Amino acid sequence: MKKTHIILIALISVAIGAIFSTYGDASTYENFKKAAENPDKEYHIVGVLNKNKPREYNPQVDANLFTFYMIDEAGEEKKVVYRAPEPADFERSEKIVIIGNINGEVFEADKILLKCPSKYNEGEIPKG
Repeated sequence: MKKTHIILIALISVAIGAIFSTYGDASTYENFKKAAENPDKEYHIVGVLNKNKPREYNPQVDANLFTFYMIDEAGEEKKVVYRAPEPADFERSEKIVIIGNINGEVFEADKILLKCPSKYNEGEIPKG
């Protein structure tokens, strides 16, 4: 076997190993109940902001602490703690995806993704 073939096989083996190791750690879309069953695992939770409960963000006290209540797609509500500033247009979002894990009774979010309402309406043609 040529030296280049051995190197190529070794590189392919390393690549396959890397793919399998990251696959096992990949986060998944779930709900709060499933996330509570595995608090050490990272999850993506899809839901909506509970506008009847307070959002707390006071940059004068702690600019890196934002809390709110979210209802997941299964209808369960949890308090979410996000250790970063409140995202722009947060209260206008249609859907929220939080990425993180459960810590006791709260969900500790590492990232927040927002689906904001479209400024375009389907089927409507602008007049002009």
